Amino acid sequence: MSSLELAPLPTAASCARLHAVHVLQEWDLRELAGDAELIVSELVTNAADASAVLPEWPPITLRLLANEGAVLIEVWDQSPLNLEARSAGLDAECGRGLTVVAALSHRWGCERAGYHRKVVWAELTL
Repeated sequence: MSSLELAPLPTAASCARLHAVHVLQEWDLRELAGDAELIVSELVTNAADASAVLPEWPPITLRLLANEGAVLIEVWDQSPLNLEARSAGLDAECGRGLTVVAALSHRWGCERAGYHRKVVWAELTL
């Protein structure tokens, strides 16, 4: 397992992407690194956006877990708001992140671990 705590800053997604790619390479899972990089980027961006509007800017956490058949990507935040899928117009610059996550992952979801604790996860299979 690998865990990285990040402040909800505009640089969070790029730091998380770099971390995920290096960890997967270290785990000899290079074939999943490209898809994982995109998924991490989308999930961390959403979590950072949700956390940046909260008082005290609580941290977000990226966790990577692997077993013999899959890699689980988890992004935890402290936002009390539920995840909302948006439909993006043709000219929209944002709003497609969860569609990307769904397309690249074997499965994904969102769960509450309390009022101020949420995890959005995605699984990549080998």
